[in-house]
Amino acid sequence: MTKRIATTLLKDFSRRDFLASSALTAALFIAALLLFPANHETEAKGPQVTAQVPVSPR
Repeated sequence: MTKRIATTLLKDFSRRDFLASSALTAALFIAALLLFPANHETEAKGPQVTAQVPVSPR
């Protein structure tokens, strides 16, 4: 059985805790990048809709 983090001491921080927290942090950053893309071109992958303005006869 591994030691759990009971206090803020580094000696209580086991290798398994480090790997788990690293994996969760990586998943959080990946989810943030997928939800909020930094590149504006990746947002425009959906269908483009342009409004048709009726021309008034003169």
